[in-house]
Amino acid sequence: MGSPPLIFLKHNIIYLKVFIIFFLTSVPNITNLRPNQSLATLKVQRPPSLNSTNIVSSLETLSLDGYFSFENNHHAAKDFGNMYHFLPSAVLHPKSVQDISNTIRHIYEMGSASELTVAARGHGHSTQGQAQAHQGVVINMESLQKLEMQVHTGKTPYVDVSGGELWINILHETLKHGLAPKSWTDYLHLTVGGTLSNAGISGQAFQHGPQISNVYQLEVVTGKGEVVTCSEKKNTDLFYGVLGGLGQFGIITRARISLGPAPKMVKWIRVLYSDFSIFTKDQEQLISSENSFDYIEGFIIINRTGLLNNWRSSFRPKDPVQANQFSSDGRTLYCLEVVKHFNPDDTKTVNQSMENLLSKLSYIPSTLFLSEVPYVEFLDRVHVSEKKLQAKGLYEIPHPWLNFFVPKSRISDFAEEIFGNILTDTSNGPILIYPVNQSKWNNKTSLVTPDEDVFYLVAFLTSAMPSSTGTDGLAHILTQNKRILDFCATAELGIKQYLPHYNTQEEWQAHFGPRWKVFAQRKLAYDPLAILAPGQRIFRKATRTS
Repeated sequence: MGSPPLIFLKHNIIYLKVFIIFFLTSVPNITNLRPNQSLATLKVQRPPSLNSTNIVSSLETLSLDGYFSFENNHHAAKDFGNMYHFLPSAVLHPKSVQDISNTIRHIYEMGSASELTVAARGHGHSTQGQAQAHQGVVINMESLQKLEMQVHTGKTPYVDVSGGELWINILHETLKHGLAPKSWTDYLHLTVGGTLSNAGISGQAFQHGPQISNVYQLEVVTGKGEVVTCSEKKNTDLFYGVLGGLGQFGIITRARISLGPAPKMVKWIRVLYSDFSIFTKDQEQLISSENSFDYIEGFIIINRTGLLNNWRSSFRPKDPVQANQFSSDGRTLYCLEVVKHFNPDDTKTVNQSMENLLSKLSYIPSTLFLSEVPYVEFLDRVHVSEKKLQAKGLYEIPHPWLNFFVPKSRISDFAEEIFGNILTDTSNGPILIYPVNQSKWNNKTSLVTPDEDVFYLVAFLTSAMPSSTGTDGLAHILTQNKRILDFCATAELGIKQYLPHYNTQEEWQAHFGPRWKVFAQRKLAYDPLAILAPGQRIFRKATRTS
């Protein structure tokens, strides 16, 4: 990857220019906003030498179990999105929670005389620079991984883990006890603190809610440097504020996660639909059934050829002859993906249950594909694709993702415009779409969802080819994203962004709606100087010069 070509800079879309100009004027001294630029060519400007010297000398006075790094911190100025690159003044590699507390308290006590902010960075999977801190301090949360996981069995099993622990590690540790978390994300190589600061959603959410609905207790370091244990019964306001709170009220350093019995195997099924209304009707029927599948998702397939042949490497067709006759060329199709858990000794019962559920669905019969894989293999399926992309050099590229919660009542309007008029030739990546039950989501958390009993997650997981000026280039994809956002606003669909990204506080107020007042009050209570998570661009730290 190289720097953006000149033609890209000359002929970029007007809205993108306006966006960049606005953002540059709203954040002081930003020099590293370079979409579509690789780390190898990234030109980062260190903070002014005097300021840098003062910061180094100030932070070096702290007594730590871990350490600060002040040089070679380019890794902290990038993320999975690969569109924003803000270089911090220092990176903290904590070995204890007290390291994080001491650092934040030190910056808090410096008050408005300092412009230092703090961002917690997990596995670096943010897409819009949310875990970066321009000329601030980035905390490498994975340094806390070595804190021991503690699995508690019994009637209400749970596991105590570090906020910097990866979910994949939690899976392997809890499976030793025949247990596992109930709710997952599709990709497990993410930190606990990172997903709990957003929501943590996958195909189990219709039944168990997101990951933030499956937490018993948290340990949090607030924007004042205070270490606070909170739960539904203790420091309740902070507990619910931090869950889905986008890192605004505290850094999650420890979490108690609910566990349930873990199966050994799963039956993994995919079927296709050509009619969107039938596809969504079946999805909604499944999430309302008492004895349904254990995982329900779906995705959109636009203009793909040889689709079923690609599936054969992992799935087997129920009817090979009919499958050979099916052609997907040029059509927009809708894939329902479901999973049923089982153990080898109850295969017969699970097969009967699965056949009963499938018999009530209206998919294209020739497209039924099945697979049986270990539970771990299914949950870690995305990591396999990640490694393939890394091997091809197609991983560290821009990922301008866009995620929505869409009310059930407007999902057809949404689909008709987006898949009928905007995304007609290619999607440049997976498009997930599946419904969830609002009743399984705790509405006391900071997460904002549509005000309907059922709503859909729609995720455009796009990738942009470096230096391309075509339909797979960053400019084209950002244009499409804007068209989608503009339509949603104009049509007043009542959508809410998941993993939201806005540039003004007015936009954030509109996002939170009537819950903004509580959100702002919590910020004032737990992070009054707006030290934490500056990359979210919700609040700006007040300094003597601002």
